[in-house]
Amino acid sequence: MKKVDFSFMFVTDDRITENEKFYWLLEKVLIGGATIIQLREKNIETINFYKRALEVKKICDTYKTPLIINDRLDVALSIDADGLHLGQNDMPVNIARKFLGKDKIIGISVSNKKQLETANTSDADYIGLSPIFKTNTKTENIAAPLGLNGLKSLKSITKKPIICIGGIDSKNVEDVIYNGSDGVAIVSAISESFHPEKITKKLKNLISKGKK
Repeated sequence: MKKVDFSFMFVTDDRITENEKFYWLLEKVLIGGATIIQLREKNIETINFYKRALEVKKICDTYKTPLIINDRLDVALSIDADGLHLGQNDMPVNIARKFLGKDKIIGISVSNKKQLETANTSDADYIGLSPIFKTNTKTENIAAPLGLNGLKSLKSITKKPIICIGGIDSKNVEDVIYNGSDGVAIVSAISESFHPEKITKKLKNLISKGKK
């Protein structure tokens, strides 16, 4: 796998169904400085997911920013995405790796110690730790928020990069990085903003401050 900057992942908001707004937002985020994009679509037909992913890949390539596909190995393969993000109920990491090869990025969602210990022995490149804080982006099968103490505890038992997600915004992102997260994944704080490029730049600056 090539060296990847995991510090600032933007996860697309599948509540935005209008293509013009979706792609406008994506470009603003890339201009603002997001270092990696995850395309997440839970309520869309496969053909439409493929078409959107193809367009997103073109945009990400223009900005030289890696694209990760959420859950769908078939879509990731079909557009030659840079990687795949898997949930606990998705395809096992080792099987996905056989299809994707050693050079692609694979992430795995984790919400507790047991899951993290399993992920530590897997071929995943990074851990998606969630939820850190209360979130309204996902509403089903959500574990209790881990908080900063949970982050610190779990960070201490893994050598894999951790990307935190769940309720992260400009008020807490610096603390999340300061307390050990290698990066953050953000949805609503950007997608619900009237000025996505401006908030992306602000978040990127706060991430940098948290690392100092």
